Amino acid sequence: MANLKEIRGRITSISSTMQITRAMKMVSAAKLKKAQDAIVMLRPYSEKLQELIQNVNSSSDPDQISVYAQKREVKKILFIAVTSNRGLAGAFNSSIVKELNAQFKNNSQYEIEVLPVGKKAFDAVRRSRTVYSNASSVYDNLNFDTVSHVTEAVMTSFKEGKFDEVYLIYNKFVNAATQEVTTEQLLPISMPENTEPQVETDYIFEPNRTEILDNLIPKSIKTQVFKAILDSVASEHGARMTAMHKATDNAQALKNDLVIFYNKARQAAITNEILEIVSGAEALKNS
Repeated sequence: MANLKEIRGRITSISSTMQITRAMKMVSAAKLKKAQDAIVMLRPYSEKLQELIQNVNSSSDPDQISVYAQKREVKKILFIAVTSNRGLAGAFNSSIVKELNAQFKNNSQYEIEVLPVGKKAFDAVRRSRTVYSNASSVYDNLNFDTVSHVTEAVMTSFKEGKFDEVYLIYNKFVNAATQEVTTEQLLPISMPENTEPQVETDYIFEPNRTEILDNLIPKSIKTQVFKAILDSVASEHGARMTAMHKATDNAQALKNDLVIFYNKARQAAITNEILEIVSGAEALKNS
């Protein structure tokens, strides 16, 4: 049986850990509100932009298709894997790595490169896969312009034929306790032909449809990547808040068990001392 000093030390250690996990939970809860507001505000803009592109494209000349919508024989694929720079967020990062490995297996016949957004993704692929570029630094100053620089490099590579398809893998934010691992095709963009506009609108195009699409499509691609990263940030804070809440509860349960064990051990020690005293007194009395 462990001595009382050792048990007291373990109880103190668990109490200190609980303070840390409780503080991390509160910090993540505060950051989650800001991240949630950001993604909720961006989603309608992104969806409306996609709708506008489809409406403008619905009556455009099929022969003048955007270079970012051109489909070609697939030989090389780029996966943009969005994780975090830090851990202690439950299965948040490991689920992305798991999905990435599944994509490697499903597309093993193609040449594959990875663009990790987040140190956890970079650490998972740097030794086994070809890394296109490490974009973990976007979190140092996360804004649309920072993400645009990364996206522009990918768009240029696709335009030059270095990649035939580009996919996004990230955690889509549902709520604080739920995140969905999502794989989206970024390039070539989906531009269905011969489809009616979702909203029948009589547009007056100035200067022309082609030039409007040439400006809208790159902005839509950049917005899609930015939305995925904001989704991932909100999901990270939600996952970390949930993980720290569970860790605090588990630590409290372990502490309670140790306190009970400590009290029993202390009571047993006191009982042994009493028995020794009584036995000594009886021995003196008999002598």
